[in-house]
Amino acid sequence: MTPAVDSVAVPPRGHRVRQTIEQLRARILGGEWPVGAKIPTEPQLVAALGVGRNTVREAVRALVHAGVLECRQGSGTYVVSTDELAPVVARRLTDDRMAEVIEVRRAFEVEAARLAALRRTPEDLAALDGALATREAAWRSGRVGQFVEADAALHTAVVAAAHNTMLAELYASVGAALRSTVAQAMGEALEPERYVDHGRLVEAIRDGDPARAAIEAGAFLEPPSGA
Repeated sequence: MTPAVDSVAVPPRGHRVRQTIEQLRARILGGEWPVGAKIPTEPQLVAALGVGRNTVREAVRALVHAGVLECRQGSGTYVVSTDELAPVVARRLTDDRMAEVIEVRRAFEVEAARLAALRRTPEDLAALDGALATREAAWRSGRVGQFVEADAALHTAVVAAAHNTMLAELYASVGAALRSTVAQAMGEALEPERYVDHGRLVEAIRDGDPARAAIEAGAFLEPPSGA
């Protein structure tokens, strides 16, 4: 016999949200949505988790506030960390400290490129080729926002090819700051003199040359003049 609606215990809204947050965390920590991955859309989460749209929205918002997820306008919501260190790091790196951001990027990206040259797999190389092609297409489009996202995606692919989970998580935590440095460098328009070729970086990784990959990764990450 099907129980009457009134006899079914319906958890308070706050409890449902907490349960949904824990379900999302479990999927992230379990590797279903690794760092850098785009999570399913809101309707898909509603169907998968069996809760209402508002509950999903609040749970996602809480994880964004915690620095685990990041909403990107027109693109979706992405996993940027598996812990709550991200917002602490991100706040320090986006507080008008562009010279520091570039130094941190250099520390991460140079080592990531070196490791990628040593550890890249055929799948990594395919991902790098795809990301590089998307970056080139974004540059030709003339749209600054599109190019910034494509450039960040290429650098993220290099970090992924390093196969160091901790490095990938720390790098993801500074994703917003990374895009900010690129956006500042580009200005309001994609001018030819601002173009930086990343093809040589990808080739150095493909050739398995860690020294050359590190040099290429660091070549375009110089602090602003006067810094």
